[in-house]
Amino acid sequence: MTAYVVLGIITLPIILMYIWLLLNSFTTQMKYGVIPTNLTLDNWQFIWSDVVINGTEMPSIWTATLNSFLFAGSLTILELIIGVMAGYALSRLNFPGRQGLLKTTMLLHAFPSVALLIAVFYILNFLGLFDSLWGVILVKTALQIPMTAWIIKGFFDDVSWDVEWAGLIDGCTRFKVWYTIVIPLIKPGIAAVAIFAFLAGWSEFLLLYTFILSDENITLAAYLQKLMSNPNVINYGLLSAVSIFYMIPVLLFFIFTQKSLMQVNATGGKGV
Repeated sequence: MTAYVVLGIITLPIILMYIWLLLNSFTTQMKYGVIPTNLTLDNWQFIWSDVVINGTEMPSIWTATLNSFLFAGSLTILELIIGVMAGYALSRLNFPGRQGLLKTTMLLHAFPSVALLIAVFYILNFLGLFDSLWGVILVKTALQIPMTAWIIKGFFDDVSWDVEWAGLIDGCTRFKVWYTIVIPLIKPGIAAVAIFAFLAGWSEFLLLYTFILSDENITLAAYLQKLMSNPNVINYGLLSAVSIFYMIPVLLFFIFTQKSLMQVNATGGKGV
């Protein structure tokens, strides 16, 4: 009981902030900063019409939403494909440099992306991928793979070698054993990593803000930044509404995938 009381006290300010955000999105004025007055749906007009701020027309919210889904979805798919194969190799195969790679994997993930911005700019510009969603997707994937491979390795470590040997004795190839026997056994791990990858892509801002300039490639995170670009003319009601709109897909995604998320094993250290 004491634990629930402590957790309730700690989370109460966060809950109140979200309640304030919701109320502010349906009003034009907050009396004393906390009491909503003049209820309206005007703050949600971005859903059915274009938004004009200080004479400047904002990009379509649906373009930003589609780009956000494209970015997060593509990142998830690439991260899973590469991460699952890399995790299996780190768990099962003995190759030169394996121990050194295992020891530096987490270091690569911990390296701050902001320190790489200049190098990434030169690479994307050289490849012709500057101001391209696919260019940022590749960069974000490369930054996420070390952590993904480490987590997936932990799940592969929990699968007994006997399972694979049984498949090989029955005449299956190494690939068939991996695809038809081992992969189904680590579905909870794959699901959990997919959730983390999607959330990382959905919430990404720094790389997109730095390397995406055109409105046709804008995402919801950058859309929110545009709303706050001029601190003298911020429409806080509109900003609150767009913020809630931005959170809705993540909340729905978490509600339907929380069981898989709770099963994640992030140790990745067994069998090193």
